Amino acid sequence: RTSTPCARLRERHASASGALSTPPPPFASRAHSHVTMASVTAVAGAPVAAPASLRRRHRGAAALRLAPRPVASQRRGMSVRAMGSSFGRMFRVTTFGESHGGGVGCVVDGVPPKLELTREELQFELDRRRPGQSRITTPRNEEDSCEILSGVGLDGITLGTPIAVLVRNKDHRSQDYGEIAVAYRPSHADATYDMKYGVRAIAGGGRSSARETIGRVAAGAIAKKILKQIAGTEILAYVSQVKDVVATGVNHETFTMDDVEANIARCPDAESADRMIEAIDKVRVKGDSCGGVVTCVVRGCPRGLGAPVFDKLEADLAKAMLSLPATKGFEIGSGFEGVNTTGKEHNDEFYMDPKTGIRTRTNRSGGIQGGISNGEIIELKIAFKPTSTITQPQNTVNRDGVDVELKAKGRHDPCVVPRAVPMVESMVALVLVDHLMMQYAQCNLLGQEDYSNLVMGNMKTLYDPAFIGGDGKSGGEMSTKDMSAAFSED
Repeated sequence: RTSTPCARLRERHASASGALSTPPPPFASRAHSHVTMASVTAVAGAPVAAPASLRRRHRGAAALRLAPRPVASQRRGMSVRAMGSSFGRMFRVTTFGESHGGGVGCVVDGVPPKLELTREELQFELDRRRPGQSRITTPRNEEDSCEILSGVGLDGITLGTPIAVLVRNKDHRSQDYGEIAVAYRPSHADATYDMKYGVRAIAGGGRSSARETIGRVAAGAIAKKILKQIAGTEILAYVSQVKDVVATGVNHETFTMDDVEANIARCPDAESADRMIEAIDKVRVKGDSCGGVVTCVVRGCPRGLGAPVFDKLEADLAKAMLSLPATKGFEIGSGFEGVNTTGKEHNDEFYMDPKTGIRTRTNRSGGIQGGISNGEIIELKIAFKPTSTITQPQNTVNRDGVDVELKAKGRHDPCVVPRAVPMVESMVALVLVDHLMMQYAQCNLLGQEDYSNLVMGNMKTLYDPAFIGGDGKSGGEMSTKDMSAAFSED
């Protein structure tokens, strides 16, 4: 009986339904360790079908029921894509690198061509984010000097192709991470990275380190420039709370970046800043840490941004903010305080301004209604937890599942919020420029009087009699003479 075709088919099925060869992670329960191909197929709900070669040889219904169907990942042309390092749709940013690797950076795809862009503009924002700024930040001393590798031409004009930015790591001390090689830092991503990947970059925390945000800040500098050039949009964030110290006296309509950068706490109110610094110093000298809140305002945001229902503007802002390291809360407008009011008290009444048109008398909506920007100041708050890596001893568990005590080493921020300010601004800028490009592509395509650039192309000297001959002024491109001189100089 074992030599019959049906018996051999049953043997094949039993072999295919055996335990998967990949061993379970060290922290997996025994209940998960006996996963079979049959159970995977059953969970997926896929109908069972025999391979074509077997169907030709065995026409019986029993054979069709017995033969396993390959799971999706085994089918030709099918794959599972993990896109956790990319953000945006039309203005798409991918960050790369680990804290103690060769370097970190980003690739920005979708940058409009003909934008004037210099390395110094990116470096300005990176200098605001870099470590070693003061005693209340990590003492790791990195220059964070950026290199633009692609996407910008000889004349400093973007080409419309991906812009790659690299910052090389220099001042890393991997030897400080010996203790956490096997012991998980409480409330850190060490354990969850092992749970997900089964492996992690131990030194510096790898991708879970705030050093990953270098790519975001570099890309955000580009987004800020586009928004400023097109709409005059200004994005400013500041530290509004450290521990139990709350900033007072900050006018969201008038405060400036100079006000924010006037002290190491990055709080526009000097008196509040002094109390914040004192609060950070108290935990710093004890080897402990504290959290805080960053408030961000957007002045001059274009109206109409946001794509209901799943891509509402505040929904994308929330995702962007909560993707930053150490974030635990997000509010926009009245936030959670709005539940204490009635509809009459909370509603923002409209009125007509003789200069700017429709406005609201109050701004409890935070500049966004129905998921769409209304032109008012966008106001949002982001809560950051205390830094999880501290030098005080803590109870934890190691990779072998043994209870141990950990006293971490390394150089870490006693409070992340002063350096989080440019990170928040950058992520807000990335969301807004992405929605601005989507808005223009969808809602401004029709109704234009001149579609020649769209139909004929962006080089008018190749089709428009008024520009043939190359005057070098038809849309910002270099003249033939200037381009030749630039190449010769290069």
